[in-house]
Amino acid sequence: MTAALEIVRAGALTTVQDLGRPGHAHLGAPRSGALDEPAHRLANRLLGNPPEAATLETTLTGCTVRALRPTTAVVTGAPCPVTVDGRPAAWGTPVRLPAGAVLATGTVTHGLRGYLAFEGGVDVTPVLGSRATDLLTGLGPEPLRDGTLLHLGTPPSAPPAPASAAHWQAPPGELVLPVVYGPRADWFTAAAHRTLITGTYRVASASNRIGLRLEGPPLERAREGELPSEGMALGALQVPPEGRPVLFLADHPVTGGYPVIGVVPEEALAGAGQAPPGTAVRFWAVR
Repeated sequence: MTAALEIVRAGALTTVQDLGRPGHAHLGAPRSGALDEPAHRLANRLLGNPPEAATLETTLTGCTVRALRPTTAVVTGAPCPVTVDGRPAAWGTPVRLPAGAVLATGTVTHGLRGYLAFEGGVDVTPVLGSRATDLLTGLGPEPLRDGTLLHLGTPPSAPPAPASAAHWQAPPGELVLPVVYGPRADWFTAAAHRTLITGTYRVASASNRIGLRLEGPPLERAREGELPSEGMALGALQVPPEGRPVLFLADHPVTGGYPVIGVVPEEALAGAGQAPPGTAVRFWAVR
């Protein structure tokens, strides 16, 4: 099989992502997968790909690819300028690329992560049933570099969805996230519970695919000491000793010893995957 794509400019961080590898926490492997799953699914839907087809997840500065054979591509996720051979192309609408064409996605106008999909999906060797890059464990392909060559799968036989029928939600200017208290909510004072749902936090620059580190008012503990390591769920809101919570995302560790005051439901996490540093974050309690 000959390569179908060449990475001309990898950008700040571009990885291969799909729907992840759930069910392997007992092996120390988090689920991983696209942080903005709705944007990933939309990109595949617009091309007629199955939802599990692998896409390229870009970060902030986009990437540039050269088609080595004819294909069709689409860009979703964080809005950004798109060009083909230097000429403006539509964002969110499939575009045909002849062999040799260069597609470039630029710096996002808001949000953080974009999804670049191709008909047939990016074809790299699956690991534990997934093609996703996991930054925590190193499973899956390495983050892409300039000059990387990629294969594509068989073009789909299913018709693509019309762009006019696709629903898309813009990345939020402020994250307002539901949180279900537990399993270690009793490790925190009543004042800490009030602080969590009344305070405003901001996404710290040290955030990544593993988790959002939040700057803001600390959460006061009701007891001393630390827990033995226990399982960590996607969306867990873990609180280190300094009291500022960390929201675990797709590449999170599967165990940890700091108490978890609550968990943000999975369906609310797509916005967290699009939140750049400085984004305001507030929580509301789900009883």
